[in-house]
Amino acid sequence: MELKALKQFVDSHDNFEIRVITHSGSGFYQLELEDVEGKRHMLTQRSKPIMFRSLDDIYLELKRAGIYRAYLVQHVPHDEMIGRDAHYSEPLTSRMPLVF
Repeated sequence: MELKALKQFVDSHDNFEIRVITHSGSGFYQLELEDVEGKRHMLTQRSKPIMFRSLDDIYLELKRAGIYRAYLVQHVPHDEMIGRDAHYSEPLTSRMPLVF
C-alpha cells in the first residue's frame, strides 16, 4: 500500500491493524497493515517498502494518517537458531501495543 493511500484507507475503513515490524539487531522499522480480510499490506513509496529509522518517524507518519494505535512486532532469530518454528508470524503472541 502506497503511503499516500494510507490516509484514504483509514478514512474509509474502521477494522484493520497496523504493525510496526522490526528485526533484532536492526535499527530499521517497517509498517504493515492487516485488513479485515486478513490481507497484509506493507507500506510502500514508489512501489518500494519504506524503512523508518526510528519509532518517532513512524509515529509522525501514522498521526498524519489519523492513526494513534499500532502494535510492535519484533522478529528475534532465537527460535529459528535452536530449531523451533518462529513465533512472530502469530501476531497475537508476538506483539506489544503502542499508543501515541
